[in-house]
Amino acid sequence: MKKYNVAIVGATGAVGQELLKVLAERNFPVGELRLLASARSAGKVISYQGQEYTIGLTDEKAFAGIDIALFAGGSASTEFAQAAVEAGAVVIDNSSAFRMHPEVPLVVPEVNPEDVDWHKGIIANPNCSTIIMAVALKPLHDAAGIERVVVSTYQAVSGAGKEGITELTEQTSQVLRGEPVKPNVFAHPIAFNLIPHIDVFQDGDYTKEEWKMIKETRKIMHEADMRITATTVRVPVYRSHSESINIEFKRKITAAEAKEVLANASGVIVIDDVQNKQYPMPLYTSDKDEVFVGRIREDLSIDKGLNLWVVADQIRKGAATNAVQIAETLIQRKRI
Repeated sequence: MKKYNVAIVGATGAVGQELLKVLAERNFPVGELRLLASARSAGKVISYQGQEYTIGLTDEKAFAGIDIALFAGGSASTEFAQAAVEAGAVVIDNSSAFRMHPEVPLVVPEVNPEDVDWHKGIIANPNCSTIIMAVALKPLHDAAGIERVVVSTYQAVSGAGKEGITELTEQTSQVLRGEPVKPNVFAHPIAFNLIPHIDVFQDGDYTKEEWKMIKETRKIMHEADMRITATTVRVPVYRSHSESINIEFKRKITAAEAKEVLANASGVIVIDDVQNKQYPMPLYTSDKDEVFVGRIREDLSIDKGLNLWVVADQIRKGAATNAVQIAETLIQRKRI
């Protein structure tokens, strides 16, 4: 099998570390592995699969000979993605910088793998919540045609990086000791709390995170007029995002049919046995690659509606795994 030289930009961060794990687990055909980061982390040594790697500095010269550059997110994407492309690499980018650019594919391999065919050097990895929702929506859309989506998310603190995890841990201890809590990462205390605010507020008082889910889903699904509304909420959970999704369809689809459709869909695991209290939960979906769907039931308030409860690990399927799957799709479709 042909091997590919792979660079990871932001290799020391949460997504960068997860990219390394996923590459190993999926036996990705890596030739040379080049780990890159900012000046703050350059020079550090990390061990990976029995070898030691020195973290290199991300700059314009760092991509010579690289076939695939996996950008873990952040400002490095806008600074160095084009340099990577000019050096001959295909960039798979986890930041939001290129997602809505008309000449950049936005790809979830279970949903729109064919979009990698028209890349011009950069392929964008969607927002984590968008990926999770799109994997669940696509088979249902193919089966019955989606008219409208109403989604509310329950997003883990690790979506804000390592700092979010630290803040939840520290604040939980402070609350239990009766000490004052001072938020830093989040706008308000997150321990024992919910915050209906992720990212900055934009048009119509929707947050940027909510607009991402709306606009990115339309692009991925090739449905520019799909009606979608979103409310995104930060919850005191370490890992795995949950989503309550209400869908209105063009034709009637029963809960039983929906369960069958989803059970046969790529990347989806149905856990829906309410008699035995079985349904997806963040605690049991963390460190897994699939999107878990349960509480599948008909919306009794409309004629053609369903409710779903969807949970997935946002660091894996919502970021690292999806990026590696894009790289695999490039190889399978001979676009690299």
